[in-house]
Amino acid sequence: MNEQIFLNLTILDVFIRLFLAIILGMLLGIERNVAHKTVGLRTYALLSFGSALFIIISEMIRIENFGSAIVDPTRIAAQIITGVGFIGTGLIIWKEKEGMLVGLTTATGFWVATGIGMACGFGYFSLAIIATLMMLFVLTILWFVEDRVKKVIDNV
Repeated sequence: MNEQIFLNLTILDVFIRLFLAIILGMLLGIERNVAHKTVGLRTYALLSFGSALFIIISEMIRIENFGSAIVDPTRIAAQIITGVGFIGTGLIIWKEKEGMLVGLTTATGFWVATGIGMACGFGYFSLAIIATLMMLFVLTILWFVEDRVKKVIDNV
């Protein structure tokens, strides 16, 4: 491997970015496992990890080609979002018997986990941690609030 690509990005930087992406993805996946969802710990960890990996690759390409070409690392970021959106769409299912749509929270969770992985890949650790905490808030506390509101509405 060309060591020049690490001029601004050390092996330790790469490790920290990827490892934090895995840990934050795992936290989201653990919540999904606790909620008895089919997509959980490993999937969210891999999704966040993969997003960070592609961002790091785009950063390395930018560093390696600095001055010789116009390289925009956000192009890869845009394609990550598109790809995960495609996967997320496959998670949304209409259950005819129950008359309900399922998988929306998982699909949007994938989208957010992708953003968290991308933030780790770019080195925006505070943003990634804050976003993870906020997503956990939405998945846990707001689930409780939503459940209570549904019960009140059903009793009216």
